[in-house]
Amino acid sequence: MRALFVGCLLPAFALAAAPEALQGTQPLAVPEAEVPSMMIGGIDRFLTKQTEVAASNSRKIFDARTPEQRRERLAYLLGLRDQRVKKVEMEYVSTVDQPALIGKSIQFDAYAVRWRAFDNVHAEGVLLQPKEDREPISILVIPDADQTPEQITGLVPGVDPKSQYARNLASHGYRVLIPTLIDRHIEKRIAPGRKDGPEISNREYVFRTSYEAGRHIIGYELNKILAGIDWLESQPHEQRIAVVGWGEGGMLALYARALDTRIAMTCVGGYFGSRKSLWSEPIERNVWGRVAEFSDAELVDMATAGQSPLILEGSAGPIVKIASKGAAPGVLSAPVDVEGEEQRTKTTSTTLVVPRDAEIALDDKEALEKLRTRFGDGGALPAESQPKLLLKSFDPAPRQQRQLDELIAHSQSLIASSQETRKQFMQPLAKLPSPEKYEAALQPFRDRLYNDLLGKFDLPLLPPNVRTRKIYDTEKFIGYEVMLDVFPEVIAYGILLLPKDLKEGEKRPVVVCQHGLEGTPQQTITGNSHFYHDYAAKLAERGYITFSPQNPYILGEKFRVLSRKAWPIGKTMWSIIIPQHQQILNFLKALPGVDPKRIGFYGLSYGGKTAMRVPAVLTDYCLSICSGDFNEWVAKIVSTTAPFSYVFTHEYEIYEFDLASTFNHAEMAALIAPRPFMVERGHYDGVSSDEYVAWEFAKVRRLYQGQLKIPDRCAIEWFDGPHMINAKGTFEFLDKHLHPENK
Repeated sequence: MRALFVGCLLPAFALAAAPEALQGTQPLAVPEAEVPSMMIGGIDRFLTKQTEVAASNSRKIFDARTPEQRRERLAYLLGLRDQRVKKVEMEYVSTVDQPALIGKSIQFDAYAVRWRAFDNVHAEGVLLQPKEDREPISILVIPDADQTPEQITGLVPGVDPKSQYARNLASHGYRVLIPTLIDRHIEKRIAPGRKDGPEISNREYVFRTSYEAGRHIIGYELNKILAGIDWLESQPHEQRIAVVGWGEGGMLALYARALDTRIAMTCVGGYFGSRKSLWSEPIERNVWGRVAEFSDAELVDMATAGQSPLILEGSAGPIVKIASKGAAPGVLSAPVDVEGEEQRTKTTSTTLVVPRDAEIALDDKEALEKLRTRFGDGGALPAESQPKLLLKSFDPAPRQQRQLDELIAHSQSLIASSQETRKQFMQPLAKLPSPEKYEAALQPFRDRLYNDLLGKFDLPLLPPNVRTRKIYDTEKFIGYEVMLDVFPEVIAYGILLLPKDLKEGEKRPVVVCQHGLEGTPQQTITGNSHFYHDYAAKLAERGYITFSPQNPYILGEKFRVLSRKAWPIGKTMWSIIIPQHQQILNFLKALPGVDPKRIGFYGLSYGGKTAMRVPAVLTDYCLSICSGDFNEWVAKIVSTTAPFSYVFTHEYEIYEFDLASTFNHAEMAALIAPRPFMVERGHYDGVSSDEYVAWEFAKVRRLYQGQLKIPDRCAIEWFDGPHMINAKGTFEFLDKHLHPENK
C-alpha cells in the first residue's frame, strides 16, 4: 500500500510552482462544500450494505456455537449480568388504606404484588389467583410497555376486551403473574443546575444510564421476569410455566424463552419479524451486535430447542413514533417480513404462525386458543367474567416511578464501582515496569478495544486513489485538499499544509489536527473560529507538516443515524473513523517530506475523543494530545447528577456498550503509553470540571511516572480559558517530542 503513494508522489512536491494538484495525484473535482454530505452519504450506504451482509451471515455464527454458548452470548448482549436473588419472595403490596386485593371476578382474585429480582431492584405487578381448586398451571404474562397489568386484566379501561389476554387466561383457571414494564412516557430531563434538557422517554432514560455499564433495560426487565419464574417454579405442585407477551412483552417473551429452558411454552405477539431495520426502532430496543449474531429466526430456534412449543402470533405490534426534542428518534410499526423470517427458522411444526390481525393483540380466537389447547384447556369462558376494581382510585404513576428510580439507582451504583472493575481488567499490565515490556503486552488490550468495543470491520483498505486540489497559498505554506478511498463508498478527506521552506530530501514531523463536533478541517486553519485559533496553520508556520481530517461527526441527525445503523451489527462510528485515519497515515508516511516515525495527533472536543481512541488503536501515531475532552468519561456519559452529563443532551449517539467495565480515559491513555500523551484543559470548559479531569489524569500520571518511570512523556496544561485550543503548553510538548529542529 505504501509503495503506491511513494511511486505517485516522488521525487518532490514542486512547491515553488504551487501546482493545482500534488504531483502524481488525480485532480479533486468534488466541490469543497459537498464533501461532508458526500462522506456521510457514502458511509450510510456502506453501513446499509454491511447490515445486509451481517444479517445473511448470522446463521453461520449461530450454528458455530453450542446451545450454552448461544445463551451466554445472548445474555451478555442483553445486559443480563446481575445475579438474581437466590430465593424469590412474593410480597403483597398494600397500605393502611388499601389492601393488596385490588380486584375480583367470578374466576379469579387480583392482588398487587412485588418481588425482589436482583440487588435492590424489585419487580412489581399483579398476581391473578384462580378460584378453582385445582393444581395450578402458571402463565407469566408480559404486557406492552404502554399497557398496565390492570388494563390487560380488564380492571381498568385502555385495552380492547378482545385483547385482555391476562384476564382471558386467568378466567380459564390459570394462575397469572403480570410484571409492570418501564413505560414510554416522555418527560423533560434537566441536569442539576441547568434550565433545559432533552425530552426522552422513561425507557430511553434507563437505556442511557445503563448501556455504558454493559447493562440494558431489556436485561433488567428479563431479570425481573426470570425472577418471577423462579417464584412460580418454587410453588407447591407447580408443573408447567408458560410465558405470553405482546409488543415489548412479545420481545421479552421471546428473549426469555431463548435464555431459560424451564419455560414450557411461549406465545409471542406483535414482535416477530426481520430486524434489519432495528436501528430505526426506539433506541432502547437496540442490542449491540444483535443483527450480526441473532436474528429473530435464530431466537426462535433457541426457544424451540427440545420441541418446546412456541406460538408466533402475527398481530401488528404497538404503533409508536418518537420524535421529541433531544430524544433518539424511533418508530414501531407492524413487524416486517414475518413470513420470510419464519421460513428462516429450522424448527418443526411446534412453531405456529397465526395470521396477522392489525386490530387485535393476542386474539382469543387464534393465538390464545392454540395456547390453551396445547397447554391444557381450562374450559369455556363463563359469560359473567368482567372483573371489578376494588381500589378507590387507580393511579399507576407511583408504581412506575418506583420501578424507574430503582433501575436508575442500580445503574449509578454500577458506575460508582466500575473503577475497581477496570482496575482488575487492566491488572496484567500493572506489574510491567519497563516501557519495552509494557508495550509488548498491550496488543491484546488494543484488540479488545477495537474488535469488541469500538467494532472493527474485517475488510481490507481500498487502493487510496489519491485526489488533491490546492486550497491555500500563503507566505509560509501551501495547502491541498486530499481525498482518499477507504472502503466501498467510504472516503477520507482532509487538508494537507506543506511549509514552503520544505526542501527536497528533508524529513519533517507531522501533526494531525482534528476538529470537533460539526467542525471542518478549514476551521483549524482559517481565522474564523474562536475554538481552534488557527492551530493547524500556526503549526505549519512553525515548520510542521499538518493534516486536518474531516471526521464524520457532522450534519447533525444524519451522522447520528450512522451510529444507530452501526450498533446492531456490532460497530460504531469509530469502526469507520479508525480505517479513515489508517488510510490517512498510509498517505502521510509515503510523502517524501514526512518522517513516518514522527506523526503526532492533536484534537479538540470530539477531536479529543478521537485523540483517546484512534491513537490507542493505531500505533503509527507517535504521540497524542487530547484537548477539551479528557475527563472521567464514564461518569460524564451516564451520571444523573453531573450538570455536564450526556444523559441530559441530544447526543444519544455517544454511548459505547460496556465501556465502563474496560476502558475509561485513563485506560485508553494506558494504551497510548509509553508514547507521549498530553491533556489540555481550560478551567471554564463546560465539557467537564477540573475535579473530574484531575481525578482521571492522576491515574495516567501514576502510570507514566510511578510505574514506567517516564514522567517527561506525560503532561497536562491547565489554562485560564474556555473550550478551545490554547496552543501554548501543547506546542511546547510537540516541539519537545517531535523535534522540529531536526529537519
